Amino acid sequence: MTRPRPSDDDRPVLVLGPNPTPNGGMHLGHIAGPYLAGDVYARYQRARGRDVIFTTGTADSQTYTLATALRQGIAPEELARTSTELIRDALHAIGISVDGFGPFDDTYRTTVLDFFRTLHAKGTFELRTVKLPYRARTGEFAVEGLIEGDCPVCLSSSRGGLCETCCHPNNYNELLDPHSTISADDPTDGITTKEVKILVLPLENFREQLTAYHEAWMPYWRPHLVQMIREVLARPLPEIPITYPLDWGMRAPFPETPGQVLNAWLELMPAGMFTTSYAAAQLGRRTAPGDLWRVEENRRMVHFLGFDNAFFFCFPHIALVMAHGGQFVLPESIINNEFYELESEKFSTSKGHVVTPEDMLREVPRDALRLYLALTAPEHQRTTFSRAGLEKVAAERLIGPWNRLAGTLAKAVANAGGAPLPISAGGRQRVAAMLGRFDIFLEMPTYNLTRAADTILVHIDRLARRAATLDGSRSLDVGPAEWGDLFLEVKALLAAAAPILIDLAAAARQAGGFDGVLGPTAFDVAEVVPFAPPLLPAEANGGTGGNRTGGR
Repeated sequence: MTRPRPSDDDRPVLVLGPNPTPNGGMHLGHIAGPYLAGDVYARYQRARGRDVIFTTGTADSQTYTLATALRQGIAPEELARTSTELIRDALHAIGISVDGFGPFDDTYRTTVLDFFRTLHAKGTFELRTVKLPYRARTGEFAVEGLIEGDCPVCLSSSRGGLCETCCHPNNYNELLDPHSTISADDPTDGITTKEVKILVLPLENFREQLTAYHEAWMPYWRPHLVQMIREVLARPLPEIPITYPLDWGMRAPFPETPGQVLNAWLELMPAGMFTTSYAAAQLGRRTAPGDLWRVEENRRMVHFLGFDNAFFFCFPHIALVMAHGGQFVLPESIINNEFYELESEKFSTSKGHVVTPEDMLREVPRDALRLYLALTAPEHQRTTFSRAGLEKVAAERLIGPWNRLAGTLAKAVANAGGAPLPISAGGRQRVAAMLGRFDIFLEMPTYNLTRAADTILVHIDRLARRAATLDGSRSLDVGPAEWGDLFLEVKALLAAAAPILIDLAAAARQAGGFDGVLGPTAFDVAEVVPFAPPLLPAEANGGTGGNRTGGR
């Protein structure tokens, strides 16, 4: 496995966002992690002229949807439907440029079932008699989002199946002091265990392949993810339930487990195959689900996700794809994020401690919100959203200096007209240096959304100060090359910042003189036509900018 240099890697790119669970809408904590990171990466790849498919879709089968519906006293199907609408609205409002948001429809179900039928026929799964948590009062099994207890590894509070804190799995009856998430306050609704036969995926059968895969790619991934992977590999690898004796979910088509459903967590790789083909169809290329994942397509896959569910994506998901015999590509980059908090407390819908993208877009311009979320993204540790911080960054580091810069350039254009200006060798060198930094922060394996956002602010400040100096000392007629260099650097900054400042970039394209291209020779020019950059609005614009779904 050899990784090409990022600037030289023009293979088609497949960008996967995590599949949101439709048990409610989206808040800023969701957006600031994998969705904004995936969006900025996809936009940057498009600007580099690469073939990009960016996709996601809801995970309706999750027991978290069922648990929330039971607590609210509504049908889970209705909760999934209304939540999917809220999720799509939130992604669109903040400008997440998915090429296709895959529906949970019959094609989705067929894709998932065919994926598992193939592996079942190959003998990949094994039948086990296990003890699962059981609600004796109701006669129902309680797994995944239906049960909560203490993680047997780190002792943090954890739901069934996976601990969000340490990301280690807890299968069967491993949770300590378990209780129901449906009736946690009912002392009569205790949790016992009951034996049942289910199908499992023995990960230990894939140890050699999984170890080789991770050893090849882990050096390029973030430290917390690497730590988790090494911890898991240092222990006997667990058996992962393929089926559960539940009523909610997709019916498993296996004779050994009649009436059971598929483990919803394990749907997500075939779900990605489906959403990829769905997104490709929106772009005009119709393919069967899974075709674009085949190795002969030579696509590089980048997966953005939260650390809290990284175990599934790094172990059972990878093993399931491997079990298909090398037909499909595997992720080269798995980019995880930590939790994003609200004023240093965890987002909590139940407690009303939550802010949605739509809430904030009624108060601030979309570009200001996107840049602040990128600047404070929880890439390596928990970070927090602060309204005061957003206002300060927007006013003092983004909108104020940018508008001073744009105003100076507009005055220069008005004074001297639109005759081309020469570019000096030093100007081209500064542009190359600036774009080189953005390339480091917006390409793999050094992708860093926070540093990309900070680099935008650094160059806005630098160029605004330089414009003020030129404006106070000389005219276009006196120093055309210095003004030409400034116009070219601003044009290059607009192109590099466009994946984050999407509405500013759209306005600049509409005004002319800017096409957003970031090819290797886009700014290696001898002259530039002066142009008046658009201003950044100081008031909320409601997230209506952009020219396509998600403001691509």
